[in-house]
Amino acid sequence: MSGSLRKQFQVIGRIAAGVLGSLLNVLLTSPSANAQLNSYCQLSQSEVTRKENLRQALFEGEEQVRQQYEALVQQHANQMQTCRNRTWPRDQATWIRLYPCDLQPGVLEAVLDRIVNLGYNNVYVEVFYGGQVMLPAADNPTVWPSLVQTRGYERRDLLAETIEKGQQRGLQVSAWVFALNFGYSYSQRPDRQQVIARNGSGEDTRSYASRGASSNPDEVFVDPYSPLAQQDFRQLSQAIVQRRPDGMLYDYIRYPRGTGTDSVADDVRDLWIYSNSAQQALYRRALNNKGLELIRRYLRQGSLTNNDIEEVDRLYSDEGEPMWQSRVLPPATGSLLPASVRRPGLQQELWLLSVAHAVQGVVDFLEQIAQPVQRQGIPVGAVFFPGGNRAVGSRGYDSRLQHWNRFPTWMSWHPMAYGICGNTSCIVDEVREVLAQAGPGGENLVKPVIAGSWGQSFGDRPALETQMQALQQVAPRISSVSHFAFSWQDPEFDRVRKFCQLPEQQ
Repeated sequence: MSGSLRKQFQVIGRIAAGVLGSLLNVLLTSPSANAQLNSYCQLSQSEVTRKENLRQALFEGEEQVRQQYEALVQQHANQMQTCRNRTWPRDQATWIRLYPCDLQPGVLEAVLDRIVNLGYNNVYVEVFYGGQVMLPAADNPTVWPSLVQTRGYERRDLLAETIEKGQQRGLQVSAWVFALNFGYSYSQRPDRQQVIARNGSGEDTRSYASRGASSNPDEVFVDPYSPLAQQDFRQLSQAIVQRRPDGMLYDYIRYPRGTGTDSVADDVRDLWIYSNSAQQALYRRALNNKGLELIRRYLRQGSLTNNDIEEVDRLYSDEGEPMWQSRVLPPATGSLLPASVRRPGLQQELWLLSVAHAVQGVVDFLEQIAQPVQRQGIPVGAVFFPGGNRAVGSRGYDSRLQHWNRFPTWMSWHPMAYGICGNTSCIVDEVREVLAQAGPGGENLVKPVIAGSWGQSFGDRPALETQMQALQQVAPRISSVSHFAFSWQDPEFDRVRKFCQLPEQQ
C-alpha cells in the first residue's frame, strides 16, 4: 500500500473506530450476559478500539501482534454468535458492496471487523452488479468484465477472500447478484443484442432508460425467455458457486421500474415481451390456429378489430373458438357470435394472457437459475419490493411486474420494506402483507430487508433500532432481518474505499 493511501486508511480507521464506539455506547440499552456486548450484540467501544489498534499494528508490519489479533477476532466471533443465538433476530445481516481497494493489505479485514462489531452474523456481498462481476480477471469465464482490472491483481479473488475471512469471523457470507438486470456492458456486446428485452414501441430497455423513462439509466434488462440469457447467467452462477458462498440472493427479478406514466403498464405495447424469444414463447401458448393468429395481430397492433376476428374465422373455418392456454370457452351457442359481440371479451383475455406471459417469464427465469444452485447445497433467496406486483386502476399493473407472490417457497423471500411515512407503520404494513401472502409458516420463509442507520434517523426514515423494535412486536417469530446498507453506517470509510485507486503491481 502506498504511504499516502495507508495514512488515509489509518485516519479513517481511527475516526471510524471512534464514531462506531460512540454509537455503540449510545445504543447500549441493556447489558447482555457478556459485558462486552449490548442488547443488539454489538461490541463495546473499548473492544472496537482494541481490535482496530491490533489490526493497524499488524498491517503496518508488527508481526508479533498477529496471534493476539487473530485470537481477539476469534473471541469476538464466538461472543457474537453466542449472543445471536439468544437474541432476536437469530440471524442479522447487512448488505455491502466491495471495491478493488479492499484488496489492499488489511482493508478487507477492517471492513469485516466492523460488520462483526455491529452485531451482524451474516453479510450479503454484492458479487454481480452494474455489468461487472467480482471474479478474478484470470479466472472469469463469464461474458462480463471483472470488477478488479488493475495490473498485477489478475489472480486475486476478492470473493473467495471475503468468504474465507468472513467465515473466520463467524460470518455467513452470501453472494448477492443482480438477475435480469445484466448491465450496460452487456448491452454493448454485438452478439447479445437479441437478448435485451423489448417493448411494443420499438425500444429495448437500454434506449428506454436513456430517454429517462426508467428510474435508473444504467439498468439494462434482458428477456427472461432468452435461452442465451439463461445460459450466460448459469455460467455466472457456476463460477460463483465454485467459491462456496453460504447463500445466493437474487435481486432485480423483474422488469424496469418506469417513471411518470411509464410506471404503469396498461397497454400490451408497454410489456417487455417483444424480443424474439418472448414472442415465440407467447405464440406457443396458442392451442389452435385461430388463437395463434389473434395473438399475433393483438401483439402487433395493440388491439383487435371486428375485421380481424372475421378474417380469422374465415381463414380457419374448420375451428371453433380461438384458444390459448388458460382460456375458458364461453357457453356454447351452436354458432359463433358476431365479431362485434366477441371482440371486447377476446381483447381483454388477450391482455390478461400477455400480462401473465410477462410475469411467468420472470418466475420461470428465477426457478431455472436458482434450482441448480440449491441442488449443490447452497440456500437461495429472492429479493423484491412488496409493491412490485400491484394492480393499478381498472386494467393497469406496476411496470416492474414483480409478482413475488408466485415466487417458489423453497427459497427464502427478502422483501425490501423501505416505506417512508415518518414512522414505522408503513414498514410494518409491507412486512405484514408479505407474511400474509406467504401463508402458514411464513415466518420461516420471510426475511425482511429494512433500510437505515443505527442510532440516527434520516429524514422520515426511523433509526434501525426503532424499526427493529416495531418488527419484533408484529412478527416475533421471524428469525432473520437484514439492513441496507452497511455503507450507511460509516459513509466516509465507504467513500475512501470506493474512490481510491488500486496501485499497479509488477
